[in-house]
Amino acid sequence: MKETFSELIAYLKNPVLEKDNNQETSYRLRKFLNILIISIITGAILSPIFILIEASGLVDLNDHAMEEMMRTMSKTVIFLFAVVLAPLLEELIFRAPITLFRDEKSFKIAFYFFAVIFGLVHITNFTMTTNVLLLAPILVLPQIVLGCYLGFIRVKFGLGWSMLLHACYNAFFILGSFAADLI
Repeated sequence: MKETFSELIAYLKNPVLEKDNNQETSYRLRKFLNILIISIITGAILSPIFILIEASGLVDLNDHAMEEMMRTMSKTVIFLFAVVLAPLLEELIFRAPITLFRDEKSFKIAFYFFAVIFGLVHITNFTMTTNVLLLAPILVLPQIVLGCYLGFIRVKFGLGWSMLLHACYNAFFILGSFAADLI
């Protein structure tokens, strides 16, 4: 995993449109699982920021679209939306186009542009207040970082892999929230 993390960080410092030529399934699955674990750990590392924001009274994190969905929809519908529909549509919108940018400079701009826009779209999960708008870069930081990770695997392995990573990432957190409801 350390090797994958180093490769990921190096790539994010200088993203290039270059596929990984190793087609071996075991290699790709290992890299995929490493990136999934790195994504989950990154989300966990960033979570104390949200605890501080909520504790300071700046943003009510219970006033979030996901909380509303949990109150009003069945777990099956939530799971299908978050783990199937959202990753499929969001990857088609935010990751599919990045390989159209063939020029080195335009690719880098597109790579980060789509990652940031992907993150910022998720601000709509919050009820808009002045604090939410001011804190938007922080509130969507996990999605921006995830967008970079998804862009990496999209370029290296293809769009299907970014859809799968996105789905597995969402599934981890959705299933975790379902489990928390049982307690």
